[in-house]
Amino acid sequence: MIKFQLKCNSCSKIFDSWFSSSKEFEKLKKLNFLNCVNCNSNKVEKSLMAPNVFNTKDERIDINPKLKNIKKKIKEYKKFIKNNFEYVGDNFTYEARSIYYSKKQNKKGIYGNASSEDIKELREEGIETENLPWINDRDN
Repeated sequence: MIKFQLKCNSCSKIFDSWFSSSKEFEKLKKLNFLNCVNCNSNKVEKSLMAPNVFNTKDERIDINPKLKNIKKKIKEYKKFIKNNFEYVGDNFTYEARSIYYSKKQNKKGIYGNASSEDIKELREEGIETENLPWINDRDN
């Protein structure tokens, strides 16, 4: 994915948009599928963007302090989950169904890996699940 800053030549509105690639942007531009969010004109062009800046330790410079707080909260949730739930890895959907249909009471809840399709199926069966963002331990 790539984010471009776009500018409308009709109303001078500047806005951002995500594309799967630079070629995808060019394809959509050629087909006149890019419209201004303000005036709906298709006279939209890429404008100059500043690149993401990394310091000498190869860490992203924190532009948004709210992001730091969000990451901190996610890490707190992760620590709580690791301390209070049983990790079942890729067997999450199997274990969730086993607990739900056998009505057995586990001492701990479970957490693990599942595809979005598996989560959707579990919810359709009435099995309560939650998707949580997960930050690797080595990420800041």
